[in-house]
Amino acid sequence: MTTKAFAKTVVLAALLAAGSAQAQAQVPETVRLGNLKFAHYGAVSYIKEIAPKCGIKVEERVFAKGLDVMQAIIAGEIDVGTTASEAAISGRAGNAPIYVVAGFAKGGARLVAGQGTNIKTVKDLKGKKVGVTRGGIQEVLLMAELQKAGLTADAAPGKDVQLVFLAYADLNQALLGKNIDAMMQSEPQSSQAINKGFGVEMLKPYDTPIGEPIRTMVMTEKFYTTKRPLAEKFMRCFVQATSTFIKDPALAEKYVRETVFKGQISSDDFRDAMDNAEYTYDITPEHIQITTDIMYKTGVGRMAKPPAAKEWVKTDLLEAAKKSLNVK
Repeated sequence: MTTKAFAKTVVLAALLAAGSAQAQAQVPETVRLGNLKFAHYGAVSYIKEIAPKCGIKVEERVFAKGLDVMQAIIAGEIDVGTTASEAAISGRAGNAPIYVVAGFAKGGARLVAGQGTNIKTVKDLKGKKVGVTRGGIQEVLLMAELQKAGLTADAAPGKDVQLVFLAYADLNQALLGKNIDAMMQSEPQSSQAINKGFGVEMLKPYDTPIGEPIRTMVMTEKFYTTKRPLAEKFMRCFVQATSTFIKDPALAEKYVRETVFKGQISSDDFRDAMDNAEYTYDITPEHIQITTDIMYKTGVGRMAKPPAAKEWVKTDLLEAAKKSLNVK
């Protein structure tokens, strides 16, 4: 090879290498997100739609319940997950390497009696079967309400109330089939039960020390610590998605009904569900600590050593994102 040809080869190789490096630099980094299929989780799903504008790619996996999200985190399959606080607390108590980095929804639970059961108060549940999903905040809220009413409960017969643990998707069918007398259900399923006429609202369970439960966004310690710039981009994208849903309820409804639920819920179902829930950003160590204390007191999660909220609730990424986007 001549000196001139060699020089051309070197220049071409350098250009190709530079082009390859530039292409790699332009490929957005991926965030693996675990989420649940509920009306008030919709803004989190929307993150993946605006992710390219945020300079990232979001791969969303939808799980049946929060404890499944925790298992995926422990297995190293996702970086960020959404759960009710109960699953996050149980996960942290079991040494799951997570931090709570934001709240994303409030409310979203309802105690519903079967049509014709004449159950009107929590005390009326004595001697009845009540359905609930194990590993969700609904279980904590149910146990807190029963304790407040002076009632005992267990899945085995013999207590004041017999608990029937079912998946969210199966609770409505069990109430419709009269296999249970009442249920502590999430949204929009509780609104669907009422709108279809086989359920009657007893109460929204926000009169315990927990108040309105705040759903938690958790991040793995590894992602939070070692991929800080990517974590910051993701958090800004979360704030943008949530802000969009808060400012544009029509877009929120369209996206949740058509994209998340594929037309399976009506406009009334969605609006009733969101009358009992609210998109938000914020969470405090105090809220997580109160929830932890009630879980420990009622035996939910069966924690040997409850985690101290101040050690694993870290909202610095959220605060920085809100400040950069001028969101209060």
